[in-house]
Amino acid sequence: MLTVHVRVSDAATGQPTPVRLRLVDAAGVCRMPFGRLVKFALAPGADVGGQVRLGSVDFAYIDGICEVRLPPGPVRVEASKGPEYLPLCRDVVLGPGKIALRLTMERALDWRSRGWYPGDGRAQDMSPHAARLEGAAEGLDVVNLLAYERPSHENRPAAFVNLLAFSGTEPALEGPPCVVVNTCNTHPVLGTVALLNCHRVVYPLRFGAPAGLDDWSVADWCDQCHRKKGLVTWPDWPRLTTEHPQGEALAALLLGKIDAFEVGPNSKSWINWYQLLACGQRLPLVGASGKDSNAVALGALRTYARLEPNQEFRYGAWIESVRAGRTFVTDGPLLSLTVNGQEIGSVLSLSKEEQTVRIQAEARSVTPFARLECVYNGAVLAAGDADSEQRAATIEAEVPIAGSGWLAARCLGADGAFRAHTSPVYVQKEGRPLHPDADTMAPLLAILDRTLAWVQREARCPKEQQREHLMQIVLAARQELLRRG
Repeated sequence: MLTVHVRVSDAATGQPTPVRLRLVDAAGVCRMPFGRLVKFALAPGADVGGQVRLGSVDFAYIDGICEVRLPPGPVRVEASKGPEYLPLCRDVVLGPGKIALRLTMERALDWRSRGWYPGDGRAQDMSPHAARLEGAAEGLDVVNLLAYERPSHENRPAAFVNLLAFSGTEPALEGPPCVVVNTCNTHPVLGTVALLNCHRVVYPLRFGAPAGLDDWSVADWCDQCHRKKGLVTWPDWPRLTTEHPQGEALAALLLGKIDAFEVGPNSKSWINWYQLLACGQRLPLVGASGKDSNAVALGALRTYARLEPNQEFRYGAWIESVRAGRTFVTDGPLLSLTVNGQEIGSVLSLSKEEQTVRIQAEARSVTPFARLECVYNGAVLAAGDADSEQRAATIEAEVPIAGSGWLAARCLGADGAFRAHTSPVYVQKEGRPLHPDADTMAPLLAILDRTLAWVQREARCPKEQQREHLMQIVLAARQELLRRG
């Protein structure tokens, strides 16, 4: 066995660069660098950081330099650095006495030059140091690491996870990337929200069952966050379902108190987002890995947010870009979209005489995808298949617009699953406002009604004023939804 020094450099700078790395010898054994375990924890909340298993394949995160014990002979090397770098996969042969490996990562795409900066909308259960290493290796500029209150479970006591690392509006550590610790606030029935860019913690982090009183509200969290100039997102946990409807979070969203809608890897929430857009809600997308274990890659689904022209990158500017809806989410393909020259997040006003719009969309990727589509109010308006290498697609078309609504671009894989999706360009057509029909509103009204019944019959409110407060939030959202119909 040889102790081999590995250096992975960025081709543009010649300097070591963090990567996700895998080394496999001729016998098929994955060899971990010093300081990384051959067998590591995969359970949620258990020793998260430094390594990851994707499917059945193990990787180590390194800062660009590591040492590893390898046998002489052939070694398969795999390295990656997010969706803008070409993945590295090559075989090298370690001859007798060879004690160094020199590898280079090449950038193939540069969306930052267009003003787009990638971030992970939510990660939990890892330290800021681990988030900084993994974020840099996955090509992220922002990592939103969320503190939360973990309730007791069996032999595990309750805990405030990462609360002492709270940094609010500033990076928790010197970067890059920009790792900021904020909070995830939870009620088991009423809903969960992520509160970003707050200069102070918004308490309580949790209220309600199993042992607590229902003496707060999701809307109160949102209002406090906004008073602190923060951003509220709705995490991609079970929501708008029969078992956990998150009805007060839905009410807060309809009342304009939630700023963005989170989707995660393998999300089932796309239908909820489309449903809310169909009800006239202007609601940007945020992509998040939701990483809470070594079985999830940080940035597995990420948010690209576009800063204003010539704007210097900083966390607050990234947050405001999300608030303005200048985002797309992706697990690899990178998107662009304009409608009559208007960018993602814009509101496009059309006169009665204007019957068509000009759309231009583009997708580029270092990994294969199948198709690029433009959708209008959820229906495919124009589409283009990926090129022969399945790395690029474009759409340029003049398309009819009958009324108000929303336009977006999305990228699909060979299996038809969403690989990337932009936030909308919203269309206001004179004389043709968007009015959701009864079938569109019915499922949301049912959730609000169920939540209202729960508040009336089951909520453990210490004072009737608190119960009345919760009821008024839900009733106001119900009235707002009916007004749109």
